[in-house]
Amino acid sequence: MKFKHLLPLVLAAVSVSALAHVGDAGHDHGGFLTGFLHPVTGLDHLAAMLAVGVWSAMTTRRLWLAPVSFAALLLIGALLAQAGVAFPAIEPMIAASMLVVGLLLAAQVKLPEASGAVLVGAFALFHGAAHGQELADGAALAGMVLGTAALHVAGIGMGLGLKRANDWLPRVAGGVVALMGLNMGWSLIAG
Repeated sequence: MKFKHLLPLVLAAVSVSALAHVGDAGHDHGGFLTGFLHPVTGLDHLAAMLAVGVWSAMTTRRLWLAPVSFAALLLIGALLAQAGVAFPAIEPMIAASMLVVGLLLAAQVKLPEASGAVLVGAFALFHGAAHGQELADGAALAGMVLGTAALHVAGIGMGLGLKRANDWLPRVAGGVVALMGLNMGWSLIAG
């Protein structure tokens, strides 16, 4: 892979983050398609969901366990937020999730499968809380979960392909996701 193919990822990692979660609650978004596209349209969501799938495919035998945990706890977090449960530090936890999952992928860390599922599931609660404040109805939430699952499946496919192809590209991708998390965290601190 040539540097020109990595350049968009590097630029995204070092660009100023647009935080499209908390604070957008005044604009209720509804409908299945809106929910389905929601994880795809935010670079932070897209990177985190793909990274979970790639990391799982590269480091576990039950490659579906962490992604299923993420999708299930994403929905639970959204439902809890819609029920009025206040989650502290949503944006910092989303930034932390990107940093941690990115580092896990970059270092090719092999956690016990249940531990990996619990870790990404805990982060998913915060991603879900952010979505739950934005998406207005059950159809949108169903779309969000299916959109997330589709990204996880794409990440698993990428991970399986990369597992056979080379060792450095997933490490670079993990590093980029970790940098995105650091950038998002820094933007929260500085902003």
